[in-house]
Amino acid sequence: MPVNQRELTKGDAMNNPVPGFNDSSERKANLLKSLSDFTKEHRAAHWAGTFASFLEQIFPHDARGLARTSHQYIWDMMRAEGFDDSQGRFRCQLFEDELYGINDTIERVVDYFKAASAGSEVGRRLLLLLGPPSGGKSSMVILLKRGLEEYSHTDAGALYGIHGCPVHESALHLVPHTLRGQFRASYGVDIQGELCPHCVSRLQHDFSGDFMQMPVERIFITEAGRVGVGTYAPHDPTTADIADLVGSVDLSKVSEFGDEGDPRAWSWSGAVFAASRGMLEMIEILKVKREFLYLLLTLTQEKNVKVSRFPLIHLDETILAHTNLAEFRKFLQEAENEALLDRMVIIQVPYTLSYREEARIYKKLTSSTQAFREVHLDPHALHTAAVFSVLTRLSEGEERENEHTKKVRLYAGEDVEGVAQSEVEKIRAKNPDEGLAGVSPRFVINALSNAIIQSSAKSLTTMDVLIALKDGIESDVRIDGKKKRKWIDYLVTVRKDFYNRWVKEDVHKALFVSFEQEAQQLLDKYLDEVEATLDSRTIKDPITSEERKPDERFLRNVEEKIRISESGKLSFRQEVVRKAMGAYKRGEKFTLDSHAPLHDAVEQYLFEQRRDVLRLVSSSARPDDDTRQKISVVEKRLVDEYGYDTHSAREALNYVTTLLAQE
Repeated sequence: MPVNQRELTKGDAMNNPVPGFNDSSERKANLLKSLSDFTKEHRAAHWAGTFASFLEQIFPHDARGLARTSHQYIWDMMRAEGFDDSQGRFRCQLFEDELYGINDTIERVVDYFKAASAGSEVGRRLLLLLGPPSGGKSSMVILLKRGLEEYSHTDAGALYGIHGCPVHESALHLVPHTLRGQFRASYGVDIQGELCPHCVSRLQHDFSGDFMQMPVERIFITEAGRVGVGTYAPHDPTTADIADLVGSVDLSKVSEFGDEGDPRAWSWSGAVFAASRGMLEMIEILKVKREFLYLLLTLTQEKNVKVSRFPLIHLDETILAHTNLAEFRKFLQEAENEALLDRMVIIQVPYTLSYREEARIYKKLTSSTQAFREVHLDPHALHTAAVFSVLTRLSEGEERENEHTKKVRLYAGEDVEGVAQSEVEKIRAKNPDEGLAGVSPRFVINALSNAIIQSSAKSLTTMDVLIALKDGIESDVRIDGKKKRKWIDYLVTVRKDFYNRWVKEDVHKALFVSFEQEAQQLLDKYLDEVEATLDSRTIKDPITSEERKPDERFLRNVEEKIRISESGKLSFRQEVVRKAMGAYKRGEKFTLDSHAPLHDAVEQYLFEQRRDVLRLVSSSARPDDDTRQKISVVEKRLVDEYGYDTHSAREALNYVTTLLAQE
């Protein structure tokens, strides 16, 4: 029984201590300490004072950091969370544990902020993330927002603004234009931007123009507090009001200040004001009115926004929008949108085409849901569902079924006979739209949820998942009949070309404890026979000590397991010998892991050799004690070493028996 299904009563814990019980208490204590430390650190970071005090105590220590633009600030946050991978490429830790299989997209987003922070024209463009539903667009934006919130609490990410300013603008805006040249000469930084109308009015009325006495405070980015993060989601276009972005007159204050044009009588609740100094998220941006788009693009290009009754208001913020492909295609069809498109940087966020990465997405989604935590999934359930998803995302050309299977394996980084990994990028380049359509992760999770509801065993096998996906396809009214038939065919392909191989391999390994040793001996024999064949020499029989010709029949029996043709056997054997020689020169042993296709061939060969034994173990209707013991050992090893539970292990054995009966 999985650990998460065990129940431990209070009495059991006291009378029969179990491993890990004290560890759990220790983890809780550590968590409480971490929460307390987090609170202390965040409280200690606050600072407040006059502008004069700010220039004396704070600014000289980090002049460049305190004069950063929003793009520079976000880029510094990403760099603080970054590292270089084994190939020397910059990777952002912010995305590493949350977004899977879209590294190319992440690299383009990183490049955007890098270029924008350098002051290039890229910084004057709206960043639009474009892709299918549930592809990771919103998740990427959320991660950036959370990263900004955390970074603003660090010393490197300290931000300071005018206390009480509705747009929490930089205190440096207080420096008059006539003194900014002198300021640049003293500190080496440029001051960009103007005081907002509210602070201009306040400076005149409350401080008689003495800007050195204006209060300054450290500010912290917080989406909930509407500081440095703004979010706008479209609603009914007929009732959408530009005030949602830029605010409106606050009638309750007009009587107090006597003038609708007084900035103190203006409601500064618009999303663009909340996002000042940070980032504005525009959800489904292409659904908004055109006047909204022009306002946003002008804000991006000129760093200004025009509000009725006020002069231009300077706002420095990064606008990050996202939308789906359907809306974007409509937008492209309207000629008047050409100018708007020219002022956007568009980055596609496709579905991943690696089934391994897709399975990681499912794992993350299921691990965060209580219903899934109470159910055991067999070790191939998520990977099998992921292969199906990837198949639906591939281009629908005239390729044969086995070509699609090869693609799936190649995109997952597996070795495929006859295709070098270096060719993968060329294959993808020929099909640029792959990953922009097909099954979304949500579809698969919904199917898994339905399977859980219908299961009483608290255990889902791969076959349960495939059946659930089939039911999901057939009941989805959004999918036309032709596509339904194609996707159901994909489920057959997944079972036949992937799951059958995986489950047979598991059962085989579990059945034969000496598998690894047997397989290595078989590999060594294959290598000896191949070398003798290529050198046209005889080989000494290990049993009779007689010289004999290489065993061509044995070689072909192994090679045919992975469909190596008669015409292709020579090149395959030469490749194996090259890899073996390479391992030898590096002082390494040539093992099954050294050559993936040969690994599969050896396993399948051994499996065929033990077919009768497997039938005996797994198919006895009324097993005797000896057979029952063998079944028990196999099931236990599947549970202990291969990620099954008792139910799924038994189902796997029965399934493999059925496969053998059909062969």
